[in-house]
Amino acid sequence: MTPITEVEGRRLALSNLEKVLYPETGFTKAELVHYYATSADVLLPHLRDRAVSFLRYPDGPQGQLFFTKNVPPGTPEWVTTAKVPRSSADSPARMVVLQDLASLVWAANLVAEFHTHQWLVQTPHEADRLVFDLDPGAPATVVHCCEVALWLRERLAADGIEAYPKTAGSKGLHLLASVRGSSSERTSEYAKALAVEAERAMPRLVMHRMTKSLRPGKVFVDWSQNAARKTTATPYTLRARRAPLVSAPVTWDEVADCRDPAQLEFRAEDIAPRLQDLGDLMAPMLDPERAAPLPLA
Repeated sequence: MTPITEVEGRRLALSNLEKVLYPETGFTKAELVHYYATSADVLLPHLRDRAVSFLRYPDGPQGQLFFTKNVPPGTPEWVTTAKVPRSSADSPARMVVLQDLASLVWAANLVAEFHTHQWLVQTPHEADRLVFDLDPGAPATVVHCCEVALWLRERLAADGIEAYPKTAGSKGLHLLASVRGSSSERTSEYAKALAVEAERAMPRLVMHRMTKSLRPGKVFVDWSQNAARKTTATPYTLRARRAPLVSAPVTWDEVADCRDPAQLEFRAEDIAPRLQDLGDLMAPMLDPERAAPLPLA
């Protein structure tokens, strides 16, 4: 029998809670749901008012992975949804917006990573986030990403923009910043220009082009995720990897001191102690007063 639980007055059916999703560690679906429920206070503010794409892996990362962008069949009527613009030739999509704990627990039962755009559903034509996805090509690792991240931090600071790092939850690093007053197109142009600058400053380490044959031993500074249609893993989301790794915010000291990839690898059980000690390291990004304008083109 599928257990029924009540969350904030909403009745939810939670299925297959005993299923082992991550065989390497024995991490179960029940533990996944528990992680999301207990991380809600820091996760929900980063999801709020953002359309969510789900990368689902109901049989674990070793099973089938598939993106769900439109509202999934069977979504409860009390889960918030919003129309999201697509290309001019297409009608708007309708996507889920996770606004409360009950909706988050419902989404956790789908077994998914959470990915969000760099804009809010109320203002889809204005970017409020700038993102760089630093992706190392073997034998480069997250240690090399940290070197690039420190350069980007200083370069962004020169333009009055404060960057916040988090692990990708896989092998790389993400940099996020809170911005205002620009379109996704302008934000993408700015991000690309900085990626090109980084490549010129560190040609042996950095590349800004997507050509996979050029990536071995370098860090690809992916600026393209600033495009309006693209999404990035949300802070604190679990990732569909070999272990229950989390896309976890980190301090700049941790970035500067990283000498081994394991230093920036955080699992679900690591997050509660980090939150107790450090709080939400990305909380300043939630304050609209701290959003910075992009420099004039």
